[in-house]
Amino acid sequence: MTRTVDVVVIGGGQAGLAAGYHLRRKKTDFVILDAQDGPGGAWQHAWDSLRLFSPAAFSSLPGRLMPAQRGEEYPDAAHVVDYLAGYEQRYELPVHRPVRAESIQHDAGRLRVETNAGTWSAQAVVSATGTWWRPFIPTVPGQDVFAGRQVHTTGYRCPADFAGQRVVVVGGGNSGAQIAADLALAEDVTLTWVTRRPPRFLADNIDGRALFDTATARRRALDEGTGDTGDVGALGDIVAVAPVRAARDAGLLKAEPMFTRLTADGIIWADGTSTRADAVIWATGFRPALSHLAPLGLRGSQGHIATDGTRAVDEPRLHLLGYGDWTGPASATLIGVGRPAREAASEIAACLP
Repeated sequence: MTRTVDVVVIGGGQAGLAAGYHLRRKKTDFVILDAQDGPGGAWQHAWDSLRLFSPAAFSSLPGRLMPAQRGEEYPDAAHVVDYLAGYEQRYELPVHRPVRAESIQHDAGRLRVETNAGTWSAQAVVSATGTWWRPFIPTVPGQDVFAGRQVHTTGYRCPADFAGQRVVVVGGGNSGAQIAADLALAEDVTLTWVTRRPPRFLADNIDGRALFDTATARRRALDEGTGDTGDVGALGDIVAVAPVRAARDAGLLKAEPMFTRLTADGIIWADGTSTRADAVIWATGFRPALSHLAPLGLRGSQGHIATDGTRAVDEPRLHLLGYGDWTGPASATLIGVGRPAREAASEIAACLP
């Protein structure tokens, strides 16, 4: 049996919920399909010490401020999961889970969403699956011979899992710095932190609030044609949250240049010297999780789908939300996804009969 609605939102994380909030305000008939067993999106799978880059009030979805977490300026992942679960309930969003979207196909002027739990027919689809489900690990010589443990950011939980081990963390972004700091502050882990370029810490007084303001100012300037004010990358790569500051100030976050290859028991540096290692943690980022859109044939040579705002240029019934700046400035953040979600809902509502 095929169920029919105006809009199908794929993904029940922060982007999908923001879309649902605005679609409800537009009085559209929609569902949210979430592949997870419970609410919280990718946040429910984050490592134990992960902290937001902004205080709770500056990490909120549209319509409801995130409450502060007692004793914490920057909330942890568990607090975000609780907030997202409460958000679903507050706005009575029609989330169906666990339902995994397997393919989106054209179907007589509509879009057909095939899932592991049946078929939906919609006049519009919002894809909000994020990136967590498609981790990226670069190809490095020797990966296949290294006898130790290799995990991506998605597989890291806490230093106790690496007690007594020599661990190499690869990655100079926020995830790499936070995980490196987590391990550096543990007494029974020997850390080597590796980055492709020297790590760039933002000033200690800059957090997600300033980054969002910078992204917003750039968006406004581009919209008004007054020139490009520069993106947040110009400020640095790493937000100095408290654990990162502590490890940095204690001299525990010294980054080494990227090694040339792995061996069975460690890594080889550019000068030919070696360091033994028991584990490698790849904090090397993600790619958009878009395999369900493959039947539509929309991907360009760079792997992205061309968009005008959030709308797919070659399939105007499809909107992409929350994958990064190419689907809206700061749209991969809690506070940043609200505006592109509102714009997507408005465009969709305007096109419905």
